[in-house]
Amino acid sequence: MKFALNKPTKIFMLGAGGTGGHVAPNLYRMLFSLDRAMKIIIADGDLVEEKNLIRQNFISADLGRNKAQVLAERYASAFGMEIHYIPSFIEDEKTLLELVKPDRYQAPPYDYYRTEEGLSILIGCVDNNKSRKLCHDVFMKSNNLIYIDAGNGEFGGQVVCGIRRKGKTYYKPIGDLYPDVLELDGEDKFPTELSCAEAAISEPQTIVANVMASTAIISYLYSILILGSIETRSVTFSTKTLNMKPEISQKRKRKAA
Repeated sequence: MKFALNKPTKIFMLGAGGTGGHVAPNLYRMLFSLDRAMKIIIADGDLVEEKNLIRQNFISADLGRNKAQVLAERYASAFGMEIHYIPSFIEDEKTLLELVKPDRYQAPPYDYYRTEEGLSILIGCVDNNKSRKLCHDVFMKSNNLIYIDAGNGEFGGQVVCGIRRKGKTYYKPIGDLYPDVLELDGEDKFPTELSCAEAAISEPQTIVANVMASTAIISYLYSILILGSIETRSVTFSTKTLNMKPEISQKRKRKAA
């Protein structure tokens, strides 16, 4: 699938923890080199805790501060970019729809009355299926949106890139490829719905799995924003076998055959 290389782009990253924290520095560094208008917004309502220093991209000086604020201020400032962050959890459809709606810009020859849509990318770095279902529902209601979702456990995981254009799904999102993430039960909750005891319990993860997931996300963005095309719909990875296995598009498969 092809992408224009000159459109202003908005990237909204939901989640600034294990995976999102490792996406941030490479994301800002990569976008700094592009000759196009870029906006990065990071959203997370969580604060940096002592336990986060083990595998998340924070240091002791960040303790007690909002994760989204730390990442946005640190890396946007380092690369001379505008700072955009939301220090709260996004848990309702209307708000997320508005946040990922493509910005409009004046199209050449810059007629005041003629505007076009820019590119909008949603990066899901969340750790619960209720938030994934929210992103899935917003994706399905969007006319134009790229939705990259990362999920991982202790030793492996997957990254899926969903694409919608003009109201049609071209690449299936995480909820279509892994429908179990949409089957919520009483244990699936938004971060603000968790009790203190529940919030203290998390799925086992390692820094290596978080870094591997973030590498796949950055690779997707590199293909979309710099190369102008992608052929991989999803990626599964294992830190035990040092393996990253892509699922390529059917069109590419036919050419390879």
